[in-house]
Amino acid sequence: MTEREAMEFDVVVVGAGPAGLAAAIRLKQLAAQNEHEVSVCVIEKGSEVGAHILSGAVIDPVGLNELIPDWKDKGAPLNTAVSDDRFLYLTETGSTRLPNFMMPPLMNNHGNYIVSLGNLARWLATQAEALGIEIYPGFAAAEVLYDDKGAVRGVATGAMGIGRDGEKTANYEPGIELRGKYTLIAEGARGSLAKQIIAKYDLAKDSDPAKFGIGLKELWEVAPEKHKLGQVTHTMGWPLDSETGGGSFMYHLENNQVAIGFVVHLNYKNPYLSPFDEFQRFKHHPAIKAVLEGGRRISYGARAITEGGFQSVPKLIFPGGALIGCSAGFVNLPRIKGSHNAMKTGMMAAESVFGALKAGRAGDELADYPEAYRKSWVYTDLKRVRNVKPLWSKFGLFGGLLLGGIDMWMNQLGIGLPITLKHSKPDDATLIPAAKAKPIAYPKPDGKLSFDKLSSVFISNTNHEENQPVHLKLTDPNIPIGVNLPLWAEPAQRYCPAGVYEVVNTDGVNRFQINAQNCVHCKTCDIKDPSRNITWTVPQGGGGPNYPNM
Repeated sequence: MTEREAMEFDVVVVGAGPAGLAAAIRLKQLAAQNEHEVSVCVIEKGSEVGAHILSGAVIDPVGLNELIPDWKDKGAPLNTAVSDDRFLYLTETGSTRLPNFMMPPLMNNHGNYIVSLGNLARWLATQAEALGIEIYPGFAAAEVLYDDKGAVRGVATGAMGIGRDGEKTANYEPGIELRGKYTLIAEGARGSLAKQIIAKYDLAKDSDPAKFGIGLKELWEVAPEKHKLGQVTHTMGWPLDSETGGGSFMYHLENNQVAIGFVVHLNYKNPYLSPFDEFQRFKHHPAIKAVLEGGRRISYGARAITEGGFQSVPKLIFPGGALIGCSAGFVNLPRIKGSHNAMKTGMMAAESVFGALKAGRAGDELADYPEAYRKSWVYTDLKRVRNVKPLWSKFGLFGGLLLGGIDMWMNQLGIGLPITLKHSKPDDATLIPAAKAKPIAYPKPDGKLSFDKLSSVFISNTNHEENQPVHLKLTDPNIPIGVNLPLWAEPAQRYCPAGVYEVVNTDGVNRFQINAQNCVHCKTCDIKDPSRNITWTVPQGGGGPNYPNM
């Protein structure tokens, strides 16, 4: 076995998103305030910081205000304040605007900013590096390291230069061990290491099943006369049926750009549903077409979103580290916001880590982090919307929307339901058999408003080294054709938004094909496969999408 180089730090942070960078920055702030040196390393699987960051995004600046109060003076890329907030219910040909006064106050976006979350992460990285934090993009954490007592001791990056056949090539380089007294996992939704750690330490035993959605996003440049700087629009309804959760967003940023996105809750039932194709036909709705027509699509991407909220947050700590941000699932689903909570949980974990380091501890459980969470505004933020998702799942769009709205208003008035409704089953267990489902005929893309998967992947700038092992692992290669195809019409070919999975028929024989080079790292396959047969792992190097301004 090739010996790996090892680097020692006080703290290793996996993931350079809002949570990971906020944690690193807070650690260094505390170190400076207390004159107690702390070494911090952040590793990021994207080719650069921000390359894999995908979000709407309308950000509540509350977390940033706490972390860097003078962010405006320091040039943070929060340039577009929300000026107009709209909620629409769509039918196939029409739309009804829901009056703003009917919406619970927490749904109000005034005081928030329309941003590129990727650009915010890039800016946070410059602030982190100015504090002496070491950031290594292009290095994917592939393995959790444990000490002889079973505590997490850091992570190892994946080896480079392994060929598709699994053999070393002439360019082989072993991975590097990044060892820390504490390790903070900030990989985002359905992170591969977080998944392993949650299973190893049974962190989810006292919480509801994790719940997810898939968010698809495009960035458009629209005609100047159609651009409404600061306008935020959310929709529900068409093209999804009343039993399928989801909706859309349209945010008008600077430079005549519009971020348009579509979210489908992954507890949908019909195996013939394709979130990508629902998004494409959605753009033909008169209310949406009126904005996009004559414009130019700039970029595309897709990413899983944590939706379980309050009930699904697992135990946050394990021996030697903690889960922060979307690795633990702190998204407020009704608000479609998680960055503020991600940053705050990163900061709280950092404060706990710093206290432990100052006391000379290492490798133990950071008990005061979950305690701080329970006393924080993150806990309050999630608790007051905890019943919205279960109500929508149980009663559909109309009943769920009505009851969820009432519950949010009751919470606003301090008289919320005294119970917490449960998430009944994981998203991979919700599909009905194809024989009982209605196939969906999606219109062909017109190349102007709607597009196919491959041309979309092209503008996501996705790239993987071709001669490497497939990073999408099948537990049993016979299941896609032998089980999933007859039972569920092999839904992977539809739930994947990047054309990774295909059923290819050659001379009457079906074959399951994985086009791993198309993968945009959304993780949907790891969540929705009804046989739990697909495991998403990190590819070599900085492979994956390279999102600009997303």
